[in-house]
Amino acid sequence: MLQDVFAAIPLGIVLAFLFGPVFFVLLETAAIKGIRAAIVFDIGVILADLAFLLIAYFSTSRLLESIKDEPGLFIFGGTILITYGIITFIKEKKIIPLPKDQDVRKIKRGDWLGYIAKGFLLNFVNIGVLGFWLGLIIAFGPTMDMQPNRIVVFFAAILVTYFIVDLLKIILAKKLNHRLTPNLIYKFKRTISVIIALCGVVLMTRGMFPHKMEQMQEKVETVFPEVSQLSDFKPIGRK
Repeated sequence: MLQDVFAAIPLGIVLAFLFGPVFFVLLETAAIKGIRAAIVFDIGVILADLAFLLIAYFSTSRLLESIKDEPGLFIFGGTILITYGIITFIKEKKIIPLPKDQDVRKIKRGDWLGYIAKGFLLNFVNIGVLGFWLGLIIAFGPTMDMQPNRIVVFFAAILVTYFIVDLLKIILAKKLNHRLTPNLIYKFKRTISVIIALCGVVLMTRGMFPHKMEQMQEKVETVFPEVSQLSDFKPIGRK
């Protein structure tokens, strides 16, 4: 099983650096709300990954084909991300500086559930994530003889590696909070809203123009053949 762990570590690192709404919201949460809030948010993201993994594990390759043949799922997920980005962009207001004895970055335990739900939903609406995990099972499952114990170790190693890398990103982002003025926070959060909306546009485009997206993917594989193995399973705007 040790070889399965070594095979999973690079995938976990790649996952942690896939740019998308979750990636940027995680950095935003760490920089503005602090390490604790970002970790709680990340737990919600991982729970969504676990949910997708369970769905993928107890399904077959037919589910992957169903996802590819149902562009409406991508359009639905993209619409949610676009709506979320627009609403947060409009509702975001400039922050009024508080006295030094008040820290707007700290969260209470009662807010944990909200951050977990936010991370879970922001990841779960991207149906491409399900395709990614299902693709990994189809691609790597046979190499492990579809043995449940090896599969559990493999995917657990991916998630643990991803979480460790995320912790490093959170710590680095947290160091930025001392340099964030109210005006910078305002611009930062509005920029994140725009990025989320753009990720929604990309996801929706995949649903509306699947053939063109496939052609673009083929061109990318021609230039970068090393990504062809996982290109069919890469989620749109994952991390």
